[in-house]
Amino acid sequence: MVAALPSTKWSLKEVWKSPTNLGFSSFAVAGGKAYTLVTGESDGNTGEMLTCLDEKTGKQLWSKPLSIIPKYTGGGDSGTPDNKGGDGSRSTPVINGGKVYVIDSMLGVFCFDAATGKKVWSHDVMKENAGVQIKWENAASPVIDGDVLLLAGGGAGQALIGLNKNTGKVVWKAEDDKMTHATPVLADIQGVHQAIFFTQTGLVAVDPQKGSVIWRAPFPYKVSTAASPVVFEDIVYCSAGYGVGAGAFKISKAGGKLEATQIWRRENQCFNHWSTPVVKDGYLYGMFSFKEYGAGPLACVDIRTGEDKWAEKGFGPGQVILAGDKIIATSDKGEIVVAEASPEKYKEVARK
Repeated sequence: MVAALPSTKWSLKEVWKSPTNLGFSSFAVAGGKAYTLVTGESDGNTGEMLTCLDEKTGKQLWSKPLSIIPKYTGGGDSGTPDNKGGDGSRSTPVINGGKVYVIDSMLGVFCFDAATGKKVWSHDVMKENAGVQIKWENAASPVIDGDVLLLAGGGAGQALIGLNKNTGKVVWKAEDDKMTHATPVLADIQGVHQAIFFTQTGLVAVDPQKGSVIWRAPFPYKVSTAASPVVFEDIVYCSAGYGVGAGAFKISKAGGKLEATQIWRRENQCFNHWSTPVVKDGYLYGMFSFKEYGAGPLACVDIRTGEDKWAEKGFGPGQVILAGDKIIATSDKGEIVVAEASPEKYKEVARK
């Protein structure tokens, strides 16, 4: 979510354009700089790179190597002829306290100085936590709560991990479940602060500072789960492709503990294939389709009931963010669309 947009007539003007190699990483922006992950070469080795660009000009300021990646195991669907995502970086950097944090495809965790690009620390989950890689490699981004960086991907007893964001040392480790491609989310539900992971057995909410489990909700897994859970009040929504579909759980207090109760389920429907929808006033806005490249709709769904409100075709598995009362969506073909965040009907404001 970004700050509210100006209430003026919209026009989308290209300010700068910077070519990148294959991949699916988005941008993190702060302090006049934009950070993203790309594939590249360093000292003759192919791997992923953290790249820093000038926010106003797009000029590359610096680039730092991450893990060496001889070959990806696929999963980079090219989509429409205009979508050349292909195999490459999958996750997005996070900026916190003047540092940039990254989890690359090989489960390498890195911390860099945001201004200079100097490496502060690194942590190899595969080596140090008996990491268990999944098909198409890691796509989850870091999540930071206080001084703890949250991630998944370790082996038995350490599938979920909390690292000290200042040193990279393990603060806690827990659980045996395998990770998915989904990034965990932070939420305050029923007065309890928690981190919600989407694992291969379903949703697992933990204390982000200690790793102790707060509640669980089983949910199917097939092939890949990429979209993160979405929280609205005491409701947690989740979705996946490959025939899984979507569902929502109500989190309530029972005997001093929290428990999850499924309130609706749409099997083999309501897919969020890659990107995570946003929520405003109880309505989800996002890309609801599975492998409908260039054709899948941007749609609105009631998070409380699972009811479809509207759908506008021609987007495919793009991305969407919320900015005040507007949604900004990118289509599979690279189009940028601004629309009203309203459940009444699809109302486009601008397109580029």
